[in-house]
Formats: sequence, C-alpha cells, structure tokens
Amino acid sequence: MSVLRVDDVLAEVLQRDAAESGIRLLGVDGPSGSGKSTLAARLAARSHAPLIEIDDFVSWPNFPGWWPRFERQVLTPLLSGADAHYQVRDWANDEFGTSLNGWKMTAWAPLVILEGVTCTRLAAADRLAYRIWVEAPEDIRLHRGVERSGETHRQLWVDWMKDEKQFFADDGTRARADLRVNGHPSISHDQRTDVVVLDS
Repeated sequence: MSVLRVDDVLAEVLQRDAAESGIRLLGVDGPSGSGKSTLAARLAARSHAPLIEIDDFVSWPNFPGWWPRFERQVLTPLLSGADAHYQVRDWANDEFGTSLNGWKMTAWAPLVILEGVTCTRLAAADRLAYRIWVEAPEDIRLHRGVERSGETHRQLWVDWMKDEKQFFADDGTRARADLRVNGHPSISHDQRTDVVVLDS
C-alpha cells in the first residue's frame, strides 16, 4: 500500500479527456460501508465540485431497478451540458419500499462527483472520466452498516452485501477502476488530505 494526496488524484482527473459537453464525471464506487462517502466528500470539498449520491436513487428491496432513472435524470442531462433534476428516494416515509418524494437539482459543472454503489458499472464506465474503487474488509463494512442503521437492520445489510458482491463480480467493476483505495487502512496517513492506495 502507498499514500497518495487527494489533490494529486484530482489533478489526474482533470487531465483526463472531458465529454463533448466539457464535463468530467468522477465516480466513487465500491461495496457498502467501505468508505466511499467519506472519500467522495473530501474530493468534493477539495475541488468544489457538486456531489450526487446514489442513496438518493437506490432502495433496499430493488438493488438494480433504480439505474434507468439515474441514467435519465442525471447522466443524460449532465453529459449533454444541462443541469440534472432528479427525484429522490423517500427514506423517511418509505424506508423499506421504493417510493420517491421531492426533487433535487445539481447544476452542470466542469467536474461532477458521483458517489455510491455501482455508479461506475459497465453501463456507465466509458462515460466517466475517472473511476475510483473503495474497499474494506467485510466484517468492518457490516459493522459500519449496522452501526449506521441499527441492529434491527443487520439481516438487511447481510442480504444487501451478498447482492452487491454478486453484482460487482458479474460486472467486473473493481478491475475497471482507475484507482483502488483502502477504506480501512492500517498505515499512517493524514485522513484529511491523503488516501491509501491498494497495490492491486
């Protein structure tokens, strides 16, 4: 493992070819509880880029079904030079369903960060300027998920982790990443400005 500065990652992203509209999409992907949100937030803060979270789309019982809406409401407009207007999941009133409630708008920008499970999937990979994979041990990820959602959600997390593991294996997501990051590193680094890179 080695340490890489967040600013150096962003510099590499900005050297990549932009889409025809001038946008560069940066995807931060990996299994749930791996540390994607933390890294994406740091990237967004350092770059002042807008951040779109897959949690606004995904739902517990429907692992793959949200993607067409993400394509239609986020990828298509941003890549064509327009703002993204998207309806968000109603987690407060329908946690275990698929209901939607309310809208968000992300203005077009030269760099937009996408964060969340399967956001760099094969269906979108060639439209992203840069793809980051974040991983952590399964027991750590389960602990983080249960700590976040409560013990009553443990089986939901176990089932979800099985589904995403199968998806990532079938999709080849990890192998396609431009950068693979350790979301639970043991080596010394500045958590505010650095990331720990996996060797393979």
